[in-house]
Amino acid sequence: MTITPPTRTEEAVRPTAAPPRPGGWASLRPLVLRLHFYAGLLVAPFLLVAATTGFLYAGSFQAEQIVYADEMTVPAVGDAKMPISEQVAAAREAHPRGAVSAVRPSPQDDATTRVLLSGVPGVGEGHTLAVFVDPYTGEVRGALEQYGSAGALPLRTWIDEFHRDLHLGDTGRLYSELAASWLWVIAAGGLVLWFSRRRALRTVRGTSGRRRSLGLHGTIGVWAAAGFVFLSVTGLTWSTYAGAHIDELRTSLGHSTPSVAASAGGDHGGHGAAAGSGGSGEHGVGLDKVLAAARAEGLGDPVEIVPPADASSAYVVKQVQRSWPEKQDSAAIDPATGAVTDVLRFADYPLLAKLTRWGIDLHTGVLFGLVNQIALMLLALCLIVLIVLGYRMWWQRGRGSAFGRPVPRGGWAQVPPRLLVPLLAVVAVIGYFVPLLGLPLAAFVVVDVVLGEIAHRRGRRTYGTADGPADAASAGAAGAAE
Repeated sequence: MTITPPTRTEEAVRPTAAPPRPGGWASLRPLVLRLHFYAGLLVAPFLLVAATTGFLYAGSFQAEQIVYADEMTVPAVGDAKMPISEQVAAAREAHPRGAVSAVRPSPQDDATTRVLLSGVPGVGEGHTLAVFVDPYTGEVRGALEQYGSAGALPLRTWIDEFHRDLHLGDTGRLYSELAASWLWVIAAGGLVLWFSRRRALRTVRGTSGRRRSLGLHGTIGVWAAAGFVFLSVTGLTWSTYAGAHIDELRTSLGHSTPSVAASAGGDHGGHGAAAGSGGSGEHGVGLDKVLAAARAEGLGDPVEIVPPADASSAYVVKQVQRSWPEKQDSAAIDPATGAVTDVLRFADYPLLAKLTRWGIDLHTGVLFGLVNQIALMLLALCLIVLIVLGYRMWWQRGRGSAFGRPVPRGGWAQVPPRLLVPLLAVVAVIGYFVPLLGLPLAAFVVVDVVLGEIAHRRGRRTYGTADGPADAASAGAAGAAE
């Protein structure tokens, strides 16, 4: 009896069993891979700008000390410093316009005193004119525009504003918030993908081409991921939208940053640090006795003296050291009597207020000085290299002649409902509190679904659950992604 072998046509039409739906991590990996790919692709330009400007900002502290050495330093000639009132008088004689908003006495033997003037014509809004006075001779060493509580001078201010908002104001701040909102997602997704790969595929040594680029990309990313997550989280704390939500959360928990009560009569109802008065900043007992009263309360250098905002306000003397250990104590002194009416210790801050302070200072490179700044510069360089390698891998995926096809869509369809539903709930909550993550992600999902529906109707459905030639193309793309 002769058995006729089946023809190729019969084989082609013979039905095949559908592959089992993957479960657990295997079902999530395509979704994470596609999210990591598109997030890196679309957010990378914003991250590249943030990393480059962040690198420059980390180095600006040392550059500032070199560029403005004449204004910031003086020869140390001993301990015979002039009274603060006389130093302020010398500054006012050289620069009579504006009002004294604060005074920062010389914190070291070789440092100048800064007299900060507000309302000076030609000085930008929210900035002050810092007049630098030799504490030994009263000589005015110069005057420079200053910004922020960290005392940034023109060079650092320019880089800081470029990093924060590209010199575009509030609109420009959206770029940095977008970068911060997505950096932790990209870093976390990369970590998950890297550790889920087979050990052999993580090897860099002895590889070439796209495999080598992928290995370098993953290795650098793994080592730098914790730093990226930290920069992302701390950057969001003072962003426009996510920062507002964080402030609301801290307030609701009773962990907002406290402030010393600055009413002259001891009524704990206001804060006198908003704006100083005119003239020399002298009120009642004067600057010298006010500083002496603060010293008696243990407020060591560096400190800032803020004159009373109005007739019912007190002087506020506050420590301004943001390097470790933080010095952030403050005291209110009655200008009529020189008595201390209120004292606030940094040790008494709520936990979240302390963590916010430490996080911001670590993010800006001041908490641990030069070591902190070098670490930030290395993180910025790592991010720049990762972005370049990411685009290079995309190019190599097209066999080095053109950018390759994207990771196939439809990964979400492979996720079981028991995982997909809670995942969507978590994403919705995070997206609400971090809107520049939630809104772009929602837009991406909508576009992805629409494109998938269009492709399906045209018979070109490309994601992994489709059958036929299109499925083979998707499988090839997924294999290339590996």
